[in-house]
Amino acid sequence: MRLYSGKIPLICADIVKRLTADGDIETQEPNEVELDVESVLKEYLRLEREITEKAKDILEKRHLPYEQFGKVKRALAEERGLGLGDESLNWICNQIIETFMHSGHVEEVFADDATLRKKMREILHKHMMVDEDLDAEVRRRIKNLEEGTQAWDVEYAKVMEQLKRSKGLE
Repeated sequence: MRLYSGKIPLICADIVKRLTADGDIETQEPNEVELDVESVLKEYLRLEREITEKAKDILEKRHLPYEQFGKVKRALAEERGLGLGDESLNWICNQIIETFMHSGHVEEVFADDATLRKKMREILHKHMMVDEDLDAEVRRRIKNLEEGTQAWDVEYAKVMEQLKRSKGLE
């Protein structure tokens, strides 16, 4: 599960549209609320990139094998209170709810946190599951090659790159 920067405006629009349509939040300036949500998503990406770079630096400094990358990254994320993977949805939703409470563009929040979180998780999950969809599409396109071979690996990477570019996910 991954958040792509190219999907952020669409995610923001979906969240604000759904919450306003359902009467969960009230705003006269939905575009400004979308920008508030966008700031949370961009901050998540920034923090995640920062943690990734720091994890790489730690591996290099301590001469650790790359297999330790996930463990080091998760430890750094825990230190910062940042969720990774499925936990990222909770972190993002909590930050968006906080933003709604402090935003001058949200007049009123009518729904409780659990309701807001559930609706936002659905939207975020749908948009962040792109990796699994892309993988399935790539595998369908190269089904004539035997998985595990060098030719399969090369073609998989090539087709994945083409799909990401065509869907604006880079």
